[in-house]
Amino acid sequence: MKLIIAIVRDSDLERVSNTLTTSNYRVTLIASTGGFLRRGSTTLLVGVEDQQVSEALELIRKNISPASEPQAHHGTIFVIPVEQYVRV
Repeated sequence: MKLIIAIVRDSDLERVSNTLTTSNYRVTLIASTGGFLRRGSTTLLVGVEDQQVSEALELIRKNISPASEPQAHHGTIFVIPVEQYVRV
């Protein structure tokens, strides 16, 4: 199992989260701020099985608007292995 942590701009949030949830991924949203200009962003937490990682990443990438400058980016994604998962 993996945990995808995707930090996206608020302007892309609705498109990304709707695409993931309609594709049957469970998403937890956390409001966050960061980066050089302190623009609004949201951190998405998505728990996936190992075989779902590629599809989930592709859905996120396709729904983030392209950066206007060559060196800029509109999102950051981390994929972290999960040793244990417990529902209570």
